Amino acid sequence: MKINLEDLNDKIENQDYIQDLETVKYGDISKSKSKIKPYAEKMVKEVAAAFKHDSLVQTQLSVTGQRPVTFALETNIINLPYSNYKKIANFFEEGQEYPLNVYFETRSDYVNVSHFRIDQLATEEEVEKDTDKVVDQLVEAIIEKLKVVREYQVPEKATAKKKETKKSKTTKKETKKK
Repeated sequence: MKINLEDLNDKIENQDYIQDLETVKYGDISKSKSKIKPYAEKMVKEVAAAFKHDSLVQTQLSVTGQRPVTFALETNIINLPYSNYKKIANFFEEGQEYPLNVYFETRSDYVNVSHFRIDQLATEEEVEKDTDKVVDQLVEAIIEKLKVVREYQVPEKATAKKKETKKSKTTKKETKKK
């Protein structure tokens, strides 16, 4: 499926696309490929169906728990989430048609400083040719990102650094007085 910039923006702005949100507890999927696979299969099937119906899609898997994370698949012409659709015009020209790709998004306070990561997962052709392969790629991507979320070290906040700086200045002043 190809789409022009105007149609893409209209569909995203009017939420004229297939949407799905599944919520699962972290303990229900843990680190097991076999537990993650049914969710990945459902997400990829929704993407394949959207391509067949010349539609956009946003399908999400929200994982709840101590370190919550939301995974999403979106079809788009660029690696930007639908929430940033107005920026797409900065990269493409009006009047031309562009192919859609499938992008894998990760949103979590524990993924990186920006709390967001997006990667191209597949092309439309790859989804149509071998959905099982795309499912396996998605399972691997989810497992990889779950590991990142589990191991992520939250950087110290600037306020903690400011307090430390104030303490060291106070200590220096007291030293000079003696």
